[in-house]
Amino acid sequence: MAGDEKSTLLGFLRAQRESVLAILDGLGEEELTRPVLPSGWTPLGMVEHLGCAERHWFQEIVTGAADPLPWPDDDPPLTTPRRPEAVFAFYREQCRRSDEVFAATPLSAPPRARHPGPLGAEITDLRGVVLHVIEETARHAGHLDVVRELLDGRTGLGPR
Repeated sequence: MAGDEKSTLLGFLRAQRESVLAILDGLGEEELTRPVLPSGWTPLGMVEHLGCAERHWFQEIVTGAADPLPWPDDDPPLTTPRRPEAVFAFYREQCRRSDEVFAATPLSAPPRARHPGPLGAEITDLRGVVLHVIEETARHAGHLDVVRELLDGRTGLGPR
């Protein structure tokens, strides 16, 4: 049964990741780096954030270690000075690494590190990690849907 559950969870995670990429497909650098909402985040900054979230949860938390980021982490939240190619490549690489950790780790395995704050106390195994990353990715995909509609009218309404 655990294999079936893992396949299901991975399927939902991959669907959310694909949604993020599909929502932004066809946007140019100007649109990807434009803050649309008053909070000032950019679509490209959100993709970088999601890559960092994948790295944090699956590498830092599940395995207890992660390679250093390829750049300084000192930009305003959810923005990036990096080019779209670099950010999308980073996101895809972090997703690939997450998939490797997920495949090699039992769902019931406790994380080797702890996320700070109350959320860290709630997440006690790989199952909790993957559910949280699905939740975070889906939430931010919704944010990106709204921004895409404001940028050019395209909506993600309808079936997945």
